[in-house]
Amino acid sequence: MCVEATPPPPDRLTRRGVLAGAAALAGTVAAAGSASAAPADRAAASGVGGRRTPGTRARGGSLVIEGGTLLDPATGEVTENAVVVIKDGTVRAAGRRGDVTVPRHIAKTVDARGRWVLPGLVDAHIHLSTATEARDAVRQGATSARSGSTSFFQDIAVRELARHSPELAPRLTAAGVFVTPDLGDTVLADPDLTTLARLEDGVRSAEALRRVVQVNLARGADVIKTRVNERAGLPEQDPLAQVYSHEQLSEIVAAARRGGKGVLCHSYSEQGCHDAVTAGIRSLEHGAFVGERTLHEMRRRSTYFTPTLTAIAGLADSADPVLAERGRTYLPVLKRAVLASHEIGVPLAAGTDSSGGTISPIGREVELMRAAGLPALDAIRTATTGAARLLGLERSVGRLSRGFTGDAILVDGDPLADPALLKKPTRVIRAGIPV
Repeated sequence: MCVEATPPPPDRLTRRGVLAGAAALAGTVAAAGSASAAPADRAAASGVGGRRTPGTRARGGSLVIEGGTLLDPATGEVTENAVVVIKDGTVRAAGRRGDVTVPRHIAKTVDARGRWVLPGLVDAHIHLSTATEARDAVRQGATSARSGSTSFFQDIAVRELARHSPELAPRLTAAGVFVTPDLGDTVLADPDLTTLARLEDGVRSAEALRRVVQVNLARGADVIKTRVNERAGLPEQDPLAQVYSHEQLSEIVAAARRGGKGVLCHSYSEQGCHDAVTAGIRSLEHGAFVGERTLHEMRRRSTYFTPTLTAIAGLADSADPVLAERGRTYLPVLKRAVLASHEIGVPLAAGTDSSGGTISPIGREVELMRAAGLPALDAIRTATTGAARLLGLERSVGRLSRGFTGDAILVDGDPLADPALLKKPTRVIRAGIPV
């Protein structure tokens, strides 16, 4: 059974709803008719940064970080006794003390002596549904992030919250709602989804798949999220069971591309991974059993791999015996896949897959990348320059260089010797504002 080919909801109504959600999250009062347009971070390569949504963008703070050891993930360069000047949320200068002129009008300073200074980290797969979760993510060092979807477009409101109150949320690439066979209560997320509730076989026809993508685009999603396999986190599901075919995935990718967006795909089985990659997705999520043929295809296509090691490792600690066994079995397999990806040249991005009120530090994912066999600097890059490139933010995120955003973390020690230090940053600065 198909749904009628009706157009997506009008932009005017959609934008008002998004703005109202953002205002509610931030605890502010705003009117859609009087709000000024806020430009979105754009990313042609990853399909990020589509329609601009009304809102008020914060100017950002100004401060100087002094005396720390600065690490540039792009080059691996380490600068001792460094100075980073941030003005209006943007890095104006960074380098060794004596080589950097500190403006007199910037009175606020952060003493970084005895600490290492890094750019804010990027969590490329996280589910942020509340203001509390958004703030927790920032406090743990994730100053930028990509959503792995939410049930009722909460991530789009979190994105707006981050634009006008950057200290309260990561700079967010929103995925909207999941393109999945069984939408469940998500059919109530938008009036134009409710007709899908009557489909006996779920969201599987070309018309239904396009409908969910179109509604996401109309609501202002920056990227589209779908799946090829069932979930690993539910004991009653088989993560190796395939739910969408290559043809169905291709339909989703094509619909997303028509809107200028990329697709991230939840996956586990080798056949599922291969179908998703050859259908044209932008990034493969989880991917525990991805095989060598698919990795070579990913390398050829520059398809990213976001393994979410943190989430799989968390299954091993589950009280449910099925999930615990699944985690113990999948984690070593996934670590081998991560190392093979790195050796083949597949681009990697760090993501925790945090959700449900428990936000894991993105530093844990870096620690697990290192444990999988990546050199420490390359592990750090998966949560800085690598993840920034996936999000299309490589010119503004992932480094503390002139013109980049003023996001930084301070840690008590050398992360090149011990990446686990990134799990507990001593200070976080978001757009020049101490968090």
